[in-house]
Amino acid sequence: MSLYNIVLVLLGISIMGVAWLPPVMAKYPLSYPIVFIGLGLAAYSLPLGLPDPIPLHNNELATHLFELCVIVALTGTGLKIDRSFSLRKWRMPLLLVLVLMLLTIASFALTAWWLLAIAPAPAVLLAATLAPTDPVLAGDVQVGDPGEGQEDTVRFALTAEAGMNDGLAFPFVYLALALIPAATSLQDRLFEWAWYDVLYRVGMGVALGWLIGQTMGKLIFRLPKHIEIKGSAYGFIVLAVTFTTYGLTELTHGYGFLAVFVAAITLRGNEKAHEYHQQMHAFTDQLERLFIVVILVLFGGALANGLLVTLTWTQAALGLLLLFVIRPLGGMLTLYGSRATLPERAAISFFGIRGIGSFFYLAFALEKGEFVNSEQLWVITGFTVLTSIVMHGILATPVMTWLDRRAGRG
Repeated sequence: MSLYNIVLVLLGISIMGVAWLPPVMAKYPLSYPIVFIGLGLAAYSLPLGLPDPIPLHNNELATHLFELCVIVALTGTGLKIDRSFSLRKWRMPLLLVLVLMLLTIASFALTAWWLLAIAPAPAVLLAATLAPTDPVLAGDVQVGDPGEGQEDTVRFALTAEAGMNDGLAFPFVYLALALIPAATSLQDRLFEWAWYDVLYRVGMGVALGWLIGQTMGKLIFRLPKHIEIKGSAYGFIVLAVTFTTYGLTELTHGYGFLAVFVAAITLRGNEKAHEYHQQMHAFTDQLERLFIVVILVLFGGALANGLLVTLTWTQAALGLLLLFVIRPLGGMLTLYGSRATLPERAAISFFGIRGIGSFFYLAFALEKGEFVNSEQLWVITGFTVLTSIVMHGILATPVMTWLDRRAGRG
């Protein structure tokens, strides 16, 4: 049998599923990512000779695949947030990113060091990889499409957090790289990390994201008054915004993830009621789902090919501690005293979904530096993401439905 044709059939079935499954499963305690992981697991269990799905064996290709998926998801996430940015309106997601993520990284790195005796560099890398929540797989707990008005406290906080922390986790990935033993002194490496990887790169990401978002906003909403552009073309325009923003920011050594999200938020602030926002978001949503299909099927294939075969009870315990103790407890402490009700704070703290962003950070770091026991890092990350996808995917619908009813929205 032709491998090419087999892949086409598998891809076709997956794409058909991503079109039909979300509305069908919307009322049930099951998310469609679980189905695609199962599809990949089943396909790779058959003797079809499918391509090697283990990320560590194709690290560069895996890095770019994860990267494309995340930047498209970040654009879509930014475009569907109706709330304009201000420190007061965005106080809760800012707390989640600037306080909770730091608490999570510090406590998880220390736990990994204590529980598994992992060296400082891989412990920090593992924490930076798994601390940020994911904008790709968190659709069940995020706000609705542009203009739909589904921006309650829980959905807005989780959506904005997922958009911001996928860029702000990068400094800690670079901190892990700085902790790898090198010829230069640790003091010099940490000083360079502080001014360059934290201050310069974050600042450049925010500045370029805002600048490009403002510029593109003027072009997108003013140019059609002089040049006729079909509405269907705005999907390609938003893709151009995504790639341009990411590429220019990376060329200037800023954080492209952060810039893409800031650009999308800035773009969303232009003529909020315009239909182009719905068209742009619809395109990014479809493209994002296509990437999700490919990545989750390959993830299922990696599971079938033994990604977790060396998983130990201690490694599993580390991932479970993050999902059931570190994130929820840290979230409740961070949000203590906020205006959110106790059930809302509990939901925000619990639904810290891990996903494709974690895969990207790990693949990226392993491409940039040599970490001991890199296979162990993939095992822990893979187990934690799998557990998060299954657990959060099952609980998201009933919990969010209950919260909506409680608030009188159902």
